[in-house]
Amino acid sequence: MRIFEHPNPALKQRAADVDPTADSGLSTLVARMARAMYDAPGVGLAATQIGVQKRVIVYDVDDELVVLCNPVITERSEECESTEEGCLSVPGIGIDISRNCRVTCEALSLTGEPLRIEADGLLARVLQHEIDHLDGVLILDRCDPQTRRDAIRHRNEIYHEQSQ
Repeated sequence: MRIFEHPNPALKQRAADVDPTADSGLSTLVARMARAMYDAPGVGLAATQIGVQKRVIVYDVDDELVVLCNPVITERSEECESTEEGCLSVPGIGIDISRNCRVTCEALSLTGEPLRIEADGLLARVLQHEIDHLDGVLILDRCDPQTRRDAIRHRNEIYHEQSQ
């Protein structure tokens, strides 16, 4: 399973809502996403990262795969923390990204049941990161222009060295 990488234009598109009770291909999509995430390896993946414009994310921060359909951050703490993040769609770099320390996320399960997740720490960061993907936002969009240029230059140098 190929994970799309920056600058693929599909990563900049906003994904469409899904109806988990009516989308017969959703289970197959989730299985593909989970396989890609674990193979990478990563802790989260949005459907847009494999070229599917549906509002679905998978993550595993506590040794349990979780699937969220149409996730929305409904509450955010005022307190933020800046920590280095990596991204499977921007491999080889880490960028300090400021995120809310605590969030509440509402979504639907794979069977259409409403879910409410109160998250902090790594889970809060993963939820914000993956939902950004569903909105066409990458970590490169969350940093200042100089950091973005430096990160892309560093990534290009790594790929150039690997190709020689």
